[in-house]
Order: sequence, then structure tokens, then C-alpha cells
Amino acid sequence: MNLKLSKPNENADFLYQKLATQLAKQIRDGLYQPGDKLMPIRRFAEKQGVSIATVVSAYYQLEAMGYVEARPKSGFYVKRLYQEQIDRPSQSEPDAVPTVVTGQEMVLHLVKATNNPEMMQFGAAVPDASYLPTQLIAQAVRQAAKNDMAVLNDYLFPPGLPELRKQIARRMVGNACDVSAKQVVITSGCQEAIRLALRACAGPGDVIAIESPTFYGLLQVIHSLRMKAIEIPTDPDTGMSIEALEMAIEQWPIKACVLVPSFSNPLGLSMPDDKKSRLVELLSKREIPIIEDDVYGEISHESPRPKPLKAFDKDDWVIYCSSFSKTLSPGLRVGWVVSKRYYDKLEYFKYVSNLATASVSQLAVAEVLQSGKYDRYLSKIRSQYAYAVERMTAAIVKLFPTGTKVTRPKGGFVLWIELPFKVDTFELANRLMKHQISIAPGRIFSTTNKYDHFFRISCAVNWNHETDLALLKIVNEIHQIKMLGKDRYRPL
Repeated sequence: MNLKLSKPNENADFLYQKLATQLAKQIRDGLYQPGDKLMPIRRFAEKQGVSIATVVSAYYQLEAMGYVEARPKSGFYVKRLYQEQIDRPSQSEPDAVPTVVTGQEMVLHLVKATNNPEMMQFGAAVPDASYLPTQLIAQAVRQAAKNDMAVLNDYLFPPGLPELRKQIARRMVGNACDVSAKQVVITSGCQEAIRLALRACAGPGDVIAIESPTFYGLLQVIHSLRMKAIEIPTDPDTGMSIEALEMAIEQWPIKACVLVPSFSNPLGLSMPDDKKSRLVELLSKREIPIIEDDVYGEISHESPRPKPLKAFDKDDWVIYCSSFSKTLSPGLRVGWVVSKRYYDKLEYFKYVSNLATASVSQLAVAEVLQSGKYDRYLSKIRSQYAYAVERMTAAIVKLFPTGTKVTRPKGGFVLWIELPFKVDTFELANRLMKHQISIAPGRIFSTTNKYDHFFRISCAVNWNHETDLALLKIVNEIHQIKMLGKDRYRPL
């Protein structure tokens, strides 16, 4: 089959990954069928303008990911897709009743592990340093310190650095959102943005609708604000059930709805545009604020990225929250929240919370956005994240017990895994910690223990021999727990 790929423009270290990712997508899309032969290596290299070694690496990577097989003296042939061999987790079915959030103390143990350089970091949704533009950020910080010494010696009180707010508003307008810089408040990360949004539209004892499963950081925020959470059934591909949400609204006094429509954590789901429109219309008519967490939106594996919920917001009921923690640097702690309706409250609560976000961080991010280097970096990193997710999925299919279910995200870098038998993944996580391996057990993503045989794993690791050994250790511990508790752990 004679197919032309988009011209690679990354460094040589990433070319083979980009080629492998693009070919994998074409195979998934049906442009290659099982049994089709890939183009001969030399001819493909000439066609793409890359080295033979790059194509060889890409083809062997496709083989490792389960897309093709090498036949001696013949070439590479497309296999039956491994995606057809693995099921996705089914839609969640939580008890849709308001619940006081408890049990989040265990999260601190997991978070502390991210600071251990000896730990294999599957558990934290923090990309390995190799995925982040460290040199770009360092250069921007130096430039900021050189050009704006006066600002560095003072607070940038809310709403934050004007130039940064302007750059953020421009990017959001480019994503079809009707916003202006005057509606942007700079925050110390996305989690603070969500906290401010909840304080602006709800109070202690109020009921907040959330996805199920949901990011444990959101549960911690709800707990700290003494609010209640009501978990809404959520499809791992298309997001929160609008029908279930509507039923919950009829039954309970829901004050706000928090969700991640683009590559949610932990599901990695991507809500279709028509569903986004319906959801915004439903909640806007009921005058229920929608808090959108879009922290993963820029890490779409394909371009263009999905439209945010804010793009469908005609009556200003969507409070938009995001940050640069997943794309530029988690250490900068620069996020933002956008709302015209709640702007005054957001600005005030930001001020009384911690006065201001660090000046040098705001200046550095503004410098990166102004330079145009941010979009070039995103173009490169999207293919790297896609490759990382494909590689981890292939490893799980190959190594994990038969019947394991895995999500298939089109963005972000985490996978949600359902084991085929009731092995307590909190026990699994504790056992793995002793071997310097972290995972995120399922129960921390819910107000109940409903997901005790699920866990989340990060794909954004620096893959090497130790990574392979760590995955084998996870599988070994799963089987050990199963064997030690035959009477407890039965197939689902």
C-alpha cells in the first residue's frame, strides 16, 4: 500500500517514534488490513526522507507494540490489531447519592513517592523530565530575571501578570472560546483554580456532581471545602452520562458539576462535541455552574485538539480551569481560571488564599508563549505521548492476565486498568512500594471502594530495561496476591 505520512520534523531521537505512531494510526484507521505488507524499508526511507536505521527502528517498534510481525526474508506484515484482543472497562455504575469524601489520607503516601528518585513512577500523573522542555524553561527563567528585576522584587497580585493573561486569552480564543484577558485569573496550578471555582459557586454541605472515577485531587478539594460529592456514571470513551446527570439533578440539589471532557484522569476519555453541547445546554438551563478541568486538553495525540466545553458556553455558566503543569513544568505552578460571571469572587478568593502566584513563574511562562516555541514543543510532544501510550498498552496486552481491560485514550498519558479478578489494588500498591514501584490504586479515585480491582498507570516514563522489569514485577505481584487469597479473589 502506498501511503504518504506527514513529514517528520522532530530530532532524530524521536523520528522513529513519530513514524511508528503515524503508521499505527493508519493501521487502526483501516488503511492497512491484516496481512498487508508494509513498504520495503529502503523504499520507505527514501519516500520519507529519513535514514534506513530510522525506518528499521520504527518497524521493530510496531512489532513490539503488536501491530506487525516480521517474516524472515519477506518483510513486515500487519497483524490482527491487539486492540481487538483487549476490552475497555465498561461504564461505571456508582451509587448516585451525595457522599462525604473520606479516606483521602492515603493519597499523601502516594504523592510523597514521586519525590523518590529510586522509585519507578507509574503511580503519579507527572511526566518524566525527558518529556518536558527543561532547557526552554530554564532559558525563560533566566530571561525573565534579566528583563524584569523590578517585578521579581514584588508581588504580582491577582489577577496576575497582564501579558500572561493576554497570551492565555489568545490561546483560548484560538480554541473557539469567547473569552478576554479581563476574565483570566492566574493561579498556582489547576487544582487551585478548581478550588477557587468551587468556593465561588458553592459552600460547605453543598452537593457537587463529579465523574466516576475521578481525579483524587478533586476529591481532596471537595473534602477540604466540606462539600459533598455525587458520582455520576461515566463512559470510559465518551464521558459523563447526561441522562444519569439529569436524573441526579431532579433528585438532589446539585450546586455545581466538575468534569474533565478532554482526556480525563484516570479514564482518558474524550467527550464528543454533540455531547458537550447537550451537557452545557442542560446545566445552563438549570443555572448550575460547570467547572471544566482542561489540564490535559493540549496533550491530544492528534491535531487539532478537541474543543473545550467553554467553546459551547453561550450563557457564561462554564468556569474554565487549566495549567501548564502537564506541558511545561509541574514545578512552575502556573494555572488559570476563566469566568466573567464569577470573576470578582475568583479574584478575591485567590488573594485571600495565598496573595499571588510566583512572579518568576508567570514571567517565564509568558516568555515561552510569546516566543512561539510553546506550539512547536506541543507538536513534538503529542507524538511522543501517543507513542508512550501505545507502547505501554502493548506491554499490558502481552504481560497482564487474560481478561484485563484497558482504556484507549486519544490524549494524555495515563491508562485505567481493570483486572479480571478482585485483587485489591491498594494491597498491590503497598506491596509494590517495597520494590520501589508506584501505581495509583483504584479506590483513591472514588468516594467508595468501588474500584478496588482497578488501578491507574502513567505511560510518561523514561522507558528502559528497568521499566520492563517493573512491569513484570507488577504482574508477578498480581498473581502472588491472587494465589495467597484464592478464597477472597474470585473472577468477576
